[in-house]
Amino acid sequence: MIEQGRGRLSRRTLVGGAAALTSAALLRGRAGAQATPEGETEARDTVQVGIVTSQSGPLQSYGEQYLKGFAIGLDYATRGTGIVGGHRIETVVRDDAGTPDTGVAAARDLIGQGLKVVAGSVVSGVALQVAPLAEQNGVLFVSGPAATDGITGINRYTFRSGRQTYQDILTAASFLEGLEGQNVLVFGQDTAFGQANVAAVETVFGGEGASVDNLLIGQEVLDFAPAAQQILDRGPDLLFIAWAGNTATAMYQALAGQEVLAATRVVTGLDQRASYPVFGPAAEQISFLSHYVYRAPDTEANRFLVERLAEEGAVPDLFTPDGFAGAQMIARAVGETDGEDVDAMIEALEGFAFAGPKGDYTVRPEDHALLQPMFQVRLVPEGDGFEPEPIATLTPEEVAPPVAEG
Repeated sequence: MIEQGRGRLSRRTLVGGAAALTSAALLRGRAGAQATPEGETEARDTVQVGIVTSQSGPLQSYGEQYLKGFAIGLDYATRGTGIVGGHRIETVVRDDAGTPDTGVAAARDLIGQGLKVVAGSVVSGVALQVAPLAEQNGVLFVSGPAATDGITGINRYTFRSGRQTYQDILTAASFLEGLEGQNVLVFGQDTAFGQANVAAVETVFGGEGASVDNLLIGQEVLDFAPAAQQILDRGPDLLFIAWAGNTATAMYQALAGQEVLAATRVVTGLDQRASYPVFGPAAEQISFLSHYVYRAPDTEANRFLVERLAEEGAVPDLFTPDGFAGAQMIARAVGETDGEDVDAMIEALEGFAFAGPKGDYTVRPEDHALLQPMFQVRLVPEGDGFEPEPIATLTPEEVAPPVAEG
């Protein structure tokens, strides 16, 4: 078992065990504040929220999922009016193109226009540089799907609406027994995301007696045959894959083609839906942790999200709930304040507990980690393709990262 935080990673909750909450509880906080069921219809002012995320670049699809979730989540949190606490929320979106320099320039522009709230990005490297900018300028930053642990506790102005890498790794560890003496290889991209995964695996798996090594390659690499051969040459007992972006298909095809997936046990996070076909028969050889699959949570917010996307002939994808939760958090921050007082927004969010698409979330006041459920899934054939089948839900407490030291 994995000793961590305030308990041990020892018990699992079966999927579907979470009770759906009533509409009146959807925006509850420490003081029990709630929105009226019918929503507000009159606004005394407009609060602009800047969103910096990928509308182009290698993580464009993630950015699209986040933006779609944010729009639906804002509709949900405001009962379809876009108004909360007398403030109409208006979003201003900027493309970070997946690069920190572009993201910082976009955030500077938004802050220079006087915006007090900024959200996004899906890219860890962007979020890590926007967070200090938020602190320097005294604005609220609600990061999106960017997973690096470095965002948690970075400063009092920064929050996150998605999970972090440590929660991924604790979910991965829930599959495993007897790590003592095992050789673990982390394979990923040489980015902030990949480096965070190496650090978390070294802490969690290494703490159980495993020997951890890594193979990180450039995000621009398109030929994965050499990396596949290096993995085979190293012969790990366990391969942990940390990958993000539109090269996942080619990477997994290379690993499957050179029989890497058959040569060792593989644990990885289930990526966006577009990646499902690449696994094929190899899916049975992989243990999948999951940040979110739409069939797992039984919550009112998730049903709302699924039904809204069904109207468009779509289903939620990997990072849709992070946009949704981000909108809920910003509705809380703006609705409980005058829309200008950032210190008051921070106070409104610290300790905020709410029911979102994945289940129950809590903003940990000590370091602004977002405690939330995580999932074990398997990928199974369905129709002409594959769909994730939920196995178990891990509670927010079971995958709580250690409190970040400021």
